[in-house]
Amino acid sequence: MKQITFYLDFISPYSYLAFEKLPVALMGQSYSVTYKPVLFAALLKHHGQLGPAEMPSKRDWTYRQVLWLAQQQGVELQLPASHPFNPLALLRLAVACDRQGWPNRYVCETVFRHVWRGGAEAGDAARLQALTQSLNPARALNGDEVKAQLKAHTDEAISLGVFGVPTLAVDDKLFWGFDALPMLRDYLSGGAWFQGDGWDAATRVTIGVARSNQAP
Repeated sequence: MKQITFYLDFISPYSYLAFEKLPVALMGQSYSVTYKPVLFAALLKHHGQLGPAEMPSKRDWTYRQVLWLAQQQGVELQLPASHPFNPLALLRLAVACDRQGWPNRYVCETVFRHVWRGGAEAGDAARLQALTQSLNPARALNGDEVKAQLKAHTDEAISLGVFGVPTLAVDDKLFWGFDALPMLRDYLSGGAWFQGDGWDAATRVTIGVARSNQAP
């Protein structure tokens, strides 16, 4: 049985899509999943990147694409009233629901659907209170232990080279994005491509030119 670590942030619609479709995508495979919430913004800061919602034209495209993908995949999805939003309360809530900070699938599903179904404000105080009461976490959301576990998940992801969400880690390999699910399945199935040199060959391509921050 393969052990998969699923790094996610509830702010990410692609994380939601990957979460919803994972059981179907990996049907028939022998695996277990550990869900680890991470702060996507911290990954972006570490790697010096902007989030897709921070570039106006990419923001519009992202929402159009995820709406299209959802209807193509048969996943119920409505955009929240505002996005991006501060996901810290949701991340800490999920972490607080497990002593090790590894929320189970039910917890993740409940939080994802809080954000991506219904079109309401994800960070609305009354909705957050109702969600917290529903999940009944074992620990306080703002406790030092919960905060430390969320940071540890994020630091762990960065140390492995994770740069975005969703990322699914198995063995020594990282599979990034909703569209990586077929690739992950091929790996778990013992696909022939993974027996060759393709995976490692990608790391040996030299950098031909590095973009300068200076205007031409």
